[in-house]
Amino acid sequence: MENTVEKLTIGIFAKAAGVNVETIRFYQRKGLLPEPDKPFGSIRRYGNADVARVQFVKSAQRLGFSLDEVAELLSLDDGAHCDEARTLAEQKLGDVREKLADLKRIESALARLIQDCCASQRKVTCPLIASLHKNKKQR
Repeated sequence: MENTVEKLTIGIFAKAAGVNVETIRFYQRKGLLPEPDKPFGSIRRYGNADVARVQFVKSAQRLGFSLDEVAELLSLDDGAHCDEARTLAEQKLGDVREKLADLKRIESALARLIQDCCASQRKVTCPLIASLHKNKKQR
């Protein structure tokens, strides 16, 4: 599928970028993607650079960057701001590690509750549900 620069309609552009048309419009409203001029009596056309930009946004999102953080990364994409980009990535890594620690605590608590459920069969009150009621009262 050979497309020359600035020849893609929004539908073909969205398909090439692996998103839907509403995602393109949303990114334009958020300032992540420029909206091309609309020639009089014609439709807007997009190019391969636009496809690459949307793919960049999606890749950054998959790494956990918010759209605001993606916008900041895009503003640093001139080859001269590697230190700033690294700082953003280090902050994101810290956030991810914090979330992983939280998930490990949740996993441990759930495993204990499940084990308690298995150990106390035939009781009137389920230990898991009783524990959740206790946590609700402690807030």
